Amino acid sequence: MNQAIGRVQFVLACCFVLLIVRQFWYQIGAHGHFSGDRHNPRAILGNLQRAPIFARDGSLLAYTADGARHYPLGSQLAQTVGYASQRYGDSGLEAEYADRLRGVGSAANPFEQLHDILTGSTPRSSGAALVTTIDPGLQRMLFDELSPYGRAAGIVLDPRTGEILAIVSIPSFDPNDIDHELVRLHDDTSAPFLNRVLNGLYPPGSTVKIFTAAAALQAGTVTMQSTFNDPGFLHIGNAVIHDNEGESTGARDLTGAFALSSNVDFANIALSLGRERWFRAVGDWKLGQEIPLDLPVARDRVPAPEEVTPSVLAQLGFGQADLLLTPLRVALLAATIADDGSTPRPILVHGTGAGALVLANPISPDVADEVRTLMRAVVIRGTGTAAALPNVQVAGKTGTATNSSGRAHAWFVAYAPADQPRVVVAVIVENGGYGGTVAAPIVRRLITSALTARN
Repeated sequence: MNQAIGRVQFVLACCFVLLIVRQFWYQIGAHGHFSGDRHNPRAILGNLQRAPIFARDGSLLAYTADGARHYPLGSQLAQTVGYASQRYGDSGLEAEYADRLRGVGSAANPFEQLHDILTGSTPRSSGAALVTTIDPGLQRMLFDELSPYGRAAGIVLDPRTGEILAIVSIPSFDPNDIDHELVRLHDDTSAPFLNRVLNGLYPPGSTVKIFTAAAALQAGTVTMQSTFNDPGFLHIGNAVIHDNEGESTGARDLTGAFALSSNVDFANIALSLGRERWFRAVGDWKLGQEIPLDLPVARDRVPAPEEVTPSVLAQLGFGQADLLLTPLRVALLAATIADDGSTPRPILVHGTGAGALVLANPISPDVADEVRTLMRAVVIRGTGTAAALPNVQVAGKTGTATNSSGRAHAWFVAYAPADQPRVVVAVIVENGGYGGTVAAPIVRRLITSALTARN
């Protein structure tokens, strides 16, 4: 009997030891994993004691006071900075850099925390602040320009460095009220949490003619002296391609075709490239590939080669068919021309980027200079004259992208000064209509402010 009781006691003791080991593992060994899980409510309880997030001028974008996280720009930068909530976790930069902002002391081994308490010492390290590339003045202005529209997005960046100076997605939300508003906002069909600049995929419309012209010039299938005749329509296969609103640009050289944004001419230019060379250019420009940034960026949607018939290729030449790009990508198309054929890697947070400063080198400086001439003509005498400035040459491209959800999306992308670019601006107004009428004046005002602020 005593021997049987002893065996039972031994088994129970072993089980008790296993429970202790299991608890020790969860409390100590796996502490870092669980404390760093953004879905762990106990981790979130300490979520708000974070270091601040700064704009490029040292002004605050996020800080902690009175046990709460505060966002001075409110809805102006909500999707990018994000929020940190005890109830709902975090998003945006608050989520991507949560460990850095909290510091390792907030997720340290419990033995280290106990040592700090018993010895009265401060935590071994505190959170590190983030310094972003955001210019608060440009951010406010871009937000004010786009907020009257139901759905819109815009970005301002420096083509020389890739620094994002302003980034706005409309509609937005106030991160200061996230605890009270999140449930309602999640049910909002206008998707206020969507960062349209980084994750909105749109048909680029005629803004992609920057890419088409550059690819054809690089491949040698057209030259600046090439001539075209646009009667207003093009029959190809079972499709009929038209210019916008039944327009016809007639006989033009490449500069005229680009400035007046002839769909027929650019359909023919894409056909002259052919499917193989078009996809080779897609690879050179890294369309459809990941754009490294401090926040997730949606990949461009590029059709599979086997899906690209001649009629599809013709439509791809002027930004329709199954090609979808983000506003960030459209801005980078213009930045590539502005930066002599090199695509800059975009930057949002100083001191965190790793790797090359250039994403791609898809075209030669000579070809970039030729496309710069085309983009100047758009603003001087083409569809983008509403972006012209009296004392600064602006190079740009309009886009009026048809879509299945109603009125066309209005695009405009530009950089200035055309000879020594310091700023790129890309804007899309969903269902806004003509890019040259709706988006170009917005870009003109942003360029004026950006050049004034950055002199």
